[in-house]
Amino acid sequence: MNVRISRSVGVVAVLYFTANFSAQTTKAKDTLAKENKIDEVVVIGYGTQKKSNVTGAIASIKASDIENIPSGKPEQVLQGRAAGVSVVTNSGQPGAAATVRVRGITSFGAGSNSPLWVVDGIVVDNIGWLNQSDIESIEVLKDGASSAIYGVSAAKGVILVTTKKGKKGKLTLSYNGFYGFSNASKKLDLLDATQYAKIINEGFVNDGGTPRFTNPESFGKGTDWQDAIFGTGEKSSHEVSITGGNEKSTYYTSFGYFDQSGIVLSDISYYKRINARFNSTHKVTDYLTLGQTFAYTHVKSQGVSANEEFGGPLASAVNLDPTTPVVVTDWSMVDPSGYTNPYIIRDPNGNPYGISRYVNQEMTNPQAFRHIQQGNYSWSDDFVGNVFAELKFLDHFTFKSSLNGKKSYWGSRSFTPKYYLSPNYNNTSFNSLNKVDENKFEWSMENTLTYQNKFGNHNINIMIGQGVYRYNIAGGASLTYSNLPIDNWQDASFNFNIPQDNITATGWDGIQTRKASYFGRIIYDYADKYLFTGTIRRDGSSKFATNQHWGTFPSMSLGWNVHKENFWPENKVINNLKLRGGYGVLGNDEMDNFRFASFMVSGSNYTNSGNNIIIGYAPSTLENPNLKWEQTSQLNIAADLKLFNNFTLTADWYKKKTTDILRQINIPGYVGVPNLPWSNVGDMQNSGLELELGYKKNWEDFGISVNGNFATIKNEVLRLEDDIKYFNLASFQTMGAVSRVAVGQPYGSFYGQTYSGVFQNQAQIDNYVNANGVKLLPDAKPGDFIWQDNNGDGKIDDEDKVNLGSSIPKYTFGLTVNLNYKNFDLMMFAQGQAGNKIFQGLRRLDMLDANYQTRVLDRWTGEGSTNDNPRVTRNDPNHNYSWMSNYYLQKGDYVRLKIVQLGYTIPQDVTKRFGMSKVRLYITGENLVTFTKYTGYDPEIAGRNNSEQDIIGVDRAYYPQARTFLIGANIQF
Repeated sequence: MNVRISRSVGVVAVLYFTANFSAQTTKAKDTLAKENKIDEVVVIGYGTQKKSNVTGAIASIKASDIENIPSGKPEQVLQGRAAGVSVVTNSGQPGAAATVRVRGITSFGAGSNSPLWVVDGIVVDNIGWLNQSDIESIEVLKDGASSAIYGVSAAKGVILVTTKKGKKGKLTLSYNGFYGFSNASKKLDLLDATQYAKIINEGFVNDGGTPRFTNPESFGKGTDWQDAIFGTGEKSSHEVSITGGNEKSTYYTSFGYFDQSGIVLSDISYYKRINARFNSTHKVTDYLTLGQTFAYTHVKSQGVSANEEFGGPLASAVNLDPTTPVVVTDWSMVDPSGYTNPYIIRDPNGNPYGISRYVNQEMTNPQAFRHIQQGNYSWSDDFVGNVFAELKFLDHFTFKSSLNGKKSYWGSRSFTPKYYLSPNYNNTSFNSLNKVDENKFEWSMENTLTYQNKFGNHNINIMIGQGVYRYNIAGGASLTYSNLPIDNWQDASFNFNIPQDNITATGWDGIQTRKASYFGRIIYDYADKYLFTGTIRRDGSSKFATNQHWGTFPSMSLGWNVHKENFWPENKVINNLKLRGGYGVLGNDEMDNFRFASFMVSGSNYTNSGNNIIIGYAPSTLENPNLKWEQTSQLNIAADLKLFNNFTLTADWYKKKTTDILRQINIPGYVGVPNLPWSNVGDMQNSGLELELGYKKNWEDFGISVNGNFATIKNEVLRLEDDIKYFNLASFQTMGAVSRVAVGQPYGSFYGQTYSGVFQNQAQIDNYVNANGVKLLPDAKPGDFIWQDNNGDGKIDDEDKVNLGSSIPKYTFGLTVNLNYKNFDLMMFAQGQAGNKIFQGLRRLDMLDANYQTRVLDRWTGEGSTNDNPRVTRNDPNHNYSWMSNYYLQKGDYVRLKIVQLGYTIPQDVTKRFGMSKVRLYITGENLVTFTKYTGYDPEIAGRNNSEQDIIGVDRAYYPQARTFLIGANIQF
């Protein structure tokens, strides 16, 4: 098995090892000699280049690296396999995408920090619609020098995906498939019913009241609400591909089906995907080649709240009291008066689902909630493709023209019955049926002219290009029917003839974005020793005013293959040495159209002297004709070495700085406009060091390859608008902001109060005074936190809040081991991160009767009992629980054994008897064990991926990744 070694380093540290033992029939030195003759080629954007001559930071992942990874989303296979690329799974929800970062967070105002995805030359929003088995290679352009060819869209990194093409030869039929089951890898340690009743009683007593429950032991263990939501999920995939061709034409066709149900209420947590692809290339003449790619994907899915504290099965399971039964069969355990509503949800036996008397609002019985969600789903249809013509002339010239397009349809269908889940969560007035249908069309046309020639020791490649792009040609509509004469989702239909008053319809049209680009690149090397690449791109966008339409983005990189110099002695220590470095300027324009302008909008109505309402118009915001592109400049310095014939070492250092960050700014309310204006108002910097170490050797019956990478990242906000010091970011319930963007700190740092212990007695409280003898915490009681006066002003208030740590990991790492002996193969992959904090916000602060984790059992109960956890209180006069503080932060360090796979390839002399050229059977385990001190479900917590809320590490009831076991087969005819 070949192992590709990524050459660049990225924003996030990754330690990544690959060990590969493979059966060989030749001696190690013969295999090594053969490998040295192969010049690996990587995609660089509008072309390819020998990897040995690449001067930029490009991570390359080939099909052989990912073809046996049973992932439901193709972007997830990047995790731990491309140095400099951080991949954090958004949730364990089937079909959930991943948050991908290339060398860190680049902007905090204009759009998400997701990279630019380019599939076969087509710019797309994501690659979730792709069939993983259709991928030939993935290249990640990480530094400014390699990314600048994509100009204004490249500041957050570029990921190029090339799908498989046909190969000449006989028709080949391949099948890849697997089936398995999943379950929860972890449950929270929550209080049982007896423990809960005692803690609630203690809270009442500590606040001067009387206990609520007279006999806590009578409840026993009570209800485990986690058992009520977690179950067994299933996961299966079937992929068939056909490839072949001759000297003139080649083709690749594939079909795929993927089906996964979740571990949380699996009948309302699922993801189904159907794929079809057809790629072909036709050599019409010796100088003219035509080709096309086409893919269709259909997705149907339904999900539960993946990381949301305001309702949903996960949050409810954590917060509901264990004294409430899932289903009421013993009326002596509940208050019958709470079950008289005719729309209460019942189980198949007619028993009502339990309703908590103490925990209400959005928290509901998950099994009852499941019933009202059945039949609801989201769907999408994506058509992506291109056609191209390539003309070669005058020996050294190639002209290529391509027309690219993506047409997407998506929407949802939902039925809301009449129901009663609790006094605060019900719908007893009327049912409703809703459907949403939306669509978007995007297209582009690009033309490139390439001159390539070699004369003597000089090798030169010159490319110039031009492109036009149209985005967001979109629209949509929503239709709702109410008061249907039915009582279940199976009978819901828009064919009912209902009064017009019960029909609601809305619609919208998108605002088209137009771009035009001119770009060029020169690649030169002398005798494969001295390497140069220079690019420039000029982009024009309709998003900016006339005087700021155009932006120019240049880059340059140099390389030196030192080992090819005559003075370099042949030795067994350093076989190859390449030094490289580059600098590039990139752009970002991710904001809506016309944010520079102010339009007159309705809504500013007023009354005249006769009290008649007059429709009024007013400016929508303040105009800013000088609004311009964000710019990200990046410096990269690196070295690539080959040592002792079998080791490889790569070291990259980079500094990436974004200036003139696009963001909405705050203005005084008296200005009188409804929308905040946009401006260029901030600077931010990322820097890091990345190392890769590899080892590879083959024996007669064994082969081994080991690859490791490690990287660090330091993020710092350098400037905000009008010299302000910070603005708040993520908020949490009644606590308010828990993180902020502050000058001199990493983006999204946690911010709050700090405590130095717990008051053990009244004397400590009385002695905790300022210079004037005034008590710093007059409302405190023994057992409360000792809040620190961090600024020394003699009082405890918001001015004492300090930086509490970063949500961004300082290090990420991975470990992959592949062992092959004869026909057996074993692959193990682990990954993790360190140096970050997680805000654990699983308990609803505004629900005094919400359940607790067992951490509360270590609470303060008397002098000397603990100095870490406060007493239980409902009134909380000292803000032990209601203030954001280091009490809610935990270390996010973890190491996860992500994949273990054992395979066996049936000998060919057996498979040939059945007309098969290859049969490989395997078993796989995913997410088998996670080593972490974090007490939530999962330490791998992504953000919400929407502009300024794009912060990872806030746990609001995260849908955990499942432990999965699979059996599968790879068959080729």
